[in-house]
Amino acid sequence: MRAAVLHEIGQDKLEVLDDVEAVGFGPGKVRIRVRATGLCHSDLSAMSGVLPQPAPFVPGHEGAGEILEVGEGVGHLKAGDRVVVCWLPACGACPACKRGQTELCLAGFMNAGTPNFKRPGGDVFGFAGTGTFTEEVVVDAGCAVPIPDDVPFDIAALIGCGVTTGLGAALNTADVEAGSSVAVIGCGGVGISVIQGARLRGAAEIVAVDPIASRRESALKFGATRAISPDELPDAKQQVTAGEGFDYVFEVVGKSATARTAYDTTRRGGTLVVVGAGAMDDSLQLNMFELFFDEKRILPSMYGGGDVLRSYERTIALWRAGRVDLAGLITHRVPFADVNEALDQMRTGTALRTCIEM
Repeated sequence: MRAAVLHEIGQDKLEVLDDVEAVGFGPGKVRIRVRATGLCHSDLSAMSGVLPQPAPFVPGHEGAGEILEVGEGVGHLKAGDRVVVCWLPACGACPACKRGQTELCLAGFMNAGTPNFKRPGGDVFGFAGTGTFTEEVVVDAGCAVPIPDDVPFDIAALIGCGVTTGLGAALNTADVEAGSSVAVIGCGGVGISVIQGARLRGAAEIVAVDPIASRRESALKFGATRAISPDELPDAKQQVTAGEGFDYVFEVVGKSATARTAYDTTRRGGTLVVVGAGAMDDSLQLNMFELFFDEKRILPSMYGGGDVLRSYERTIALWRAGRVDLAGLITHRVPFADVNEALDQMRTGTALRTCIEM
């Protein structure tokens, strides 16, 4: 079967090969025919080495498709079921799951060290234990979440990561208050989803911050009240908040420099939400006095900061009701053979989300 493979960390191009085989099928597993997958910035971060990932590997973790085969002991799924791929499934038994913090379950991360594929030259891993830049993938049954028939595969793929992460950051982690002021730094697909979440919660002012003009224009369409470049942020802070700072600031880039800017842009007693996934050697510096004196809450948000399955259901309900725009997030579509074009669109910022059609 075909799969897009990164041979070594640091390479910027994928090779689409036809000699890859999905492996690991057996009890508790399912085989999925991938029908659509999105490109998330985390895939690029894994390719560059910012996020740890063994190579060679198949990128992709934001996918949807249909079940081809179920292994022994899988009773809630059957061949033909339409599913979204969940890269962070909850085991239901660990301390985090028992506390209701299923987004902190480590079971999914344990899958990342086991090869999902092989080819004549040896084993191939799947990013985040999945790897959806492929025609077929074998994953734990918990990674396959059924979706209703009225949810298209491309929409379902977005729910599998970017939309859940962004909406959840605003609705779960921050619990944005009606009438509040919000700034969102980084307005790709995840940042736009944060904006939609803040709009749902009734934020009075939503300032979108991004260096790319097309993303700023998109942010206004999705609910931002104003859209600015990063160098305009100090003026916006003065104009919108009289210099006090925003009630909520979302960092959706994953770099210490933007996180520091976000902290400085948050009002005393306000909330900074860190959504971007950054590198282990990139440290955010804060001094002990400002931490004490400013009383700003710093809240990291992992995969939307809430129960993933409930978040999927909520997003589908909001989409059906027309309260969130998911189709509009897909600004580009490319066939699987042109997957490297999708990478370029992400790197240049020309796409909010590119749907790779399998």
